[in-house]
Amino acid sequence: MVKMASLALVAAFLSLNFIPAFAEAPAAGADKAAGAKTVTVFAAASLKNALDEAAAAFKKKTGVEVSISYAASLPLAKQIEAGAPADIFISADVASADYLSTRNLLKADTRSDLLGNVLVIVAPKDSKVKKLAVEQAAILKALGDSGRIATGDPAFVPVGKYAKAALEKLGFWSALESRFAFTENVRAALQFVARDEAPLGIVYQTDANSEAKVDVVATFPPASYPPIVYPIAQTASSTSDAAGKLLTFLKGPEAAPFFTKQGFTVLTKTAQKH
Repeated sequence: MVKMASLALVAAFLSLNFIPAFAEAPAAGADKAAGAKTVTVFAAASLKNALDEAAAAFKKKTGVEVSISYAASLPLAKQIEAGAPADIFISADVASADYLSTRNLLKADTRSDLLGNVLVIVAPKDSKVKKLAVEQAAILKALGDSGRIATGDPAFVPVGKYAKAALEKLGFWSALESRFAFTENVRAALQFVARDEAPLGIVYQTDANSEAKVDVVATFPPASYPPIVYPIAQTASSTSDAAGKLLTFLKGPEAAPFFTKQGFTVLTKTAQKH
């Protein structure tokens, strides 16, 4: 009971403090045409470290201010559907981008697949579990009598959807479903493990790379879940020239190192030429 209450408190804290993250004011003497408006980006939570760095580099180059809100992909898509003023949308799954595309809320000619990722299991740094077989018995043993697996809620968080798909493919989702602590985004799941609130978590490789207090103890077989793809597009309501420039920058060779350093696979052809 103490563990679950603690998980709930952490979830409440994260929901109040994780989004949005705003960039600093434009530098003096910035290009007035490009910097006339702040570019607003709605992005999957797993992008935070890499995208913050890429946005800072873009601002240094152009003087354009970038405001980024991070959360689970589908809730962000629904915010855009409800009229939230976003210029660029980057999701951690194709389904969330399709949700907007089928409603004509993305500019079709700007959409492309930006990044790829890998699904892993993490444990706290001081855990006795250092290597884990992706098998039902091994996972249950690592959890003990009352431990939970932290991951995103599969109802609306991409990492949770991938986790459920992988465990269903491997044949033991139903056996483990009651042992999950579902969160509102992947970074919340990561923090549960980092704070030793959960003995295991299912997150992306890039999230594990961003947190020194966790270790990757297992990697899911690639064939066990759909490819993890991050589509990017400008929203249909955006009229910002600066947004178009940011989109081009993020898909190009200058931004690629920020993503690859975090562990993403760059999918855009222009960036791959770097």
